[in-house]
Amino acid sequence: MRGFLEAPIFSIVSDVARELGLRSFVIGGYVRDCFLGRGNNDIDIVVEGSGIALAEAVGKKVGSRVSVFRGFGTAMLRYKGMEVEFVGARKESYNRNSRKPVVEDGTLEEDQLRRDFTINAMAFSLSKEDFGALVDPFGGIRDLSAGIIRTPRDPDVTYSDDPLRMFRAIRFATQLSNSEREFRIDDESFGAIRRNRGRIEILSKERIVEELDKILLSNRPSKGFRLLDEAGLLEMVLPQLEALKGVETVEGKGHKENFSHTLQVLDNVASSEAEEGRVPNLWLRWAALLHDIGKPVTKRFIAGTGWTFHGHDIVGSRMVPKIFASMKMPLNEKMKYVQKLVSLHLRPIALVDDEVTDSAVRRLLFEAGDDIDDLMLLCNADITSKNPAKVARIRRNFELVKEKLVEVEEKDAIRNFKNPITGEYVMKVYGIPPCQEIGQLKEIVKEAILNGDIPNEFEAADALMRKVAPELGLKEVQ
Repeated sequence: MRGFLEAPIFSIVSDVARELGLRSFVIGGYVRDCFLGRGNNDIDIVVEGSGIALAEAVGKKVGSRVSVFRGFGTAMLRYKGMEVEFVGARKESYNRNSRKPVVEDGTLEEDQLRRDFTINAMAFSLSKEDFGALVDPFGGIRDLSAGIIRTPRDPDVTYSDDPLRMFRAIRFATQLSNSEREFRIDDESFGAIRRNRGRIEILSKERIVEELDKILLSNRPSKGFRLLDEAGLLEMVLPQLEALKGVETVEGKGHKENFSHTLQVLDNVASSEAEEGRVPNLWLRWAALLHDIGKPVTKRFIAGTGWTFHGHDIVGSRMVPKIFASMKMPLNEKMKYVQKLVSLHLRPIALVDDEVTDSAVRRLLFEAGDDIDDLMLLCNADITSKNPAKVARIRRNFELVKEKLVEVEEKDAIRNFKNPITGEYVMKVYGIPPCQEIGQLKEIVKEAILNGDIPNEFEAADALMRKVAPELGLKEVQ
């Protein structure tokens, strides 16, 4: 395994550990990713002895500052683009009411036993006599080859002690799967997740969201959410998403299975970002996940028409802040971005169905602003149907909308629209203090520009303002 340990940091740690009379090992994700051929600059070093002492000695050797976390018995330094964390080998015991363990010094094998999964418990020796030897007492390399997520010890104990590991199991099964190898959670382990799902009550919402974010950023996030659903965890953390499941039939007419549709849209977004060479956008993927959450509330059956979900875009957008607040997620511009995309996700499709007028396109550009490209990607991902001809037709029309957006934007500069008429200018021209007439004038000018009645230019806006101001009882100051 020496080829995996060619970076200079490993021989440096080996030399310093030998000088201190310590045995050291690379453990966890770096080892796993070496076998998977995945890049990883986060290195965990476990030491039979003091991890802090080894870190401080290595830091002195390489001239790097060492951050020490004595409460956790860990230390960390950065060296040539790598983040290296040191910890002493330990064993753990848990109190049922907390996921924070009681820690004692232990052996390497005891440290490996406390790890979450066998594939994360493998270690490379850094000792001179067997440098690079794989230490794998629980068959992690076998499970990695078979694509199995399994715990080193009784899974009921593992998940009860630290229930966050239930989300991590699903996250790893999602993240590590690719076209060459599909990862699955061992049957016994998955059964233990179902049995112990009530234990997530001791977890902070922030830690749960951190795992959900990682699932969302994977290449095929739908897998993770299906596993969360099958494990009984989804209804506990995102019941609004769980409510999308199922198909109701009346008079022989059923509606789309909105849960499966949502996950397809989510995967479509991930695929589109990859095809376009985009960096995965976490908040765009949250918007994809939540874009139809208003459907269960707005679902209606109309005789002779069938199922409708009128207004689900608006209802869904109003649900976004509540979901973010309940999950302890940010309520800043990131939430507002998700809310905006949920609110607008039907608009480009509506333009496909109707005549694509300049006025409608201007309004869409005005409301979406800089997020128009993300909105269009989401809406394109939302085109799903079992009828290939229907999908092809909608996509052709959708391309026409995209062309119209470019044309109108180049002509009218509506994106990030700023009213040519400001409140300060109105007050100066008419010698008035702040009042409702100012807002009325600005709204009239804005609507005229969006309708295409006047160009998006100051001279035309000023002329319109002076024309309509007398109707509002305003007189120019001479």
